[in-house]
Amino acid sequence: MKRTIFAQAIVSAVLALTAAVVYDRIYFFATGADFSAIVNLTTIIAANVFVSLLAGLVCWLSSLIFRRNASIIFNLVYSTGSFAFLIVPVAATLPLSIPLPELFPGLVVPMVFFPALSWMTIDPFFRRIEQRDRN
Repeated sequence: MKRTIFAQAIVSAVLALTAAVVYDRIYFFATGADFSAIVNLTTIIAANVFVSLLAGLVCWLSSLIFRRNASIIFNLVYSTGSFAFLIVPVAATLPLSIPLPELFPGLVVPMVFFPALSWMTIDPFFRRIEQRDRN
């Protein structure tokens, strides 16, 4: 079970960072706003890997503590945590040298949800694998 959750965290991180990089490029070409001094490939990779591995740890801990309702509680905590984390990009103070600072939340706010969305997208596949391994 621990290996399945870790694998899910890694796959979720790859999926989320792929979506974030694609979204970053689309946003840049659509608006012309360049926030690469703040949000670049390194920060996108680090944030998505960190959040996904943390989610894997929380998922594993919730499965140990709550057993039957672990999935429900984990999804509730992950979704609530993602919404709570929205305050960070909205309240961020950008350097004065950055043009179009009002467009920054439009770039970062959707990216906050990519790890949770990718985790919940691939979760049924990993549940099926885990269930198959039990039988």
